[in-house]
Amino acid sequence: MKGDEAVDFERLYSEFYPQVFAYLLKLTGDHQLAEELTQDTFFKIFRKIDDYRGDCSFNVFACRIAKNTYYSYLKKRRKQAPPPSAEIPDEGPSIEDRLDDKQLASKIHAVLHTLPEPYREVFWMRVFGELPFEEIARLHGRTESWARVTFHRAKLKIQEEL
Repeated sequence: MKGDEAVDFERLYSEFYPQVFAYLLKLTGDHQLAEELTQDTFFKIFRKIDDYRGDCSFNVFACRIAKNTYYSYLKKRRKQAPPPSAEIPDEGPSIEDRLDDKQLASKIHAVLHTLPEPYREVFWMRVFGELPFEEIARLHGRTESWARVTFHRAKLKIQEEL
């Protein structure tokens, strides 16, 4: 929407609010939290409206911001909560730790984009969203062991490609 000084924010809000709210409600499972995150999402949309280039539908643009808002919320909440004590450490070199190397991180991201779903999404949620396996499982309507196995398989696929 670059160059369009008179963006009708009220129209955008009323038109896209239902989709963004429904998306966040599905992610959070909490009506009140989804409402708060939807408000935060639209605040960010209004600040970032000039970044929208029209290369995807506005609904996709809005939902990307909503997903990032949700992951930021989880990250912030996770930092405030005590660390879980039952995490099973992975053996061997960790892909997550290797993301600090920019060149390697670029290769990992390229491989990540070639992974089929749900591997890509589970890996993204775990590493970049810093979600616990329990939360990933809940979001996908699966078991925690499914989330762990899917994440492990995603890591193996990435390692094979590297």
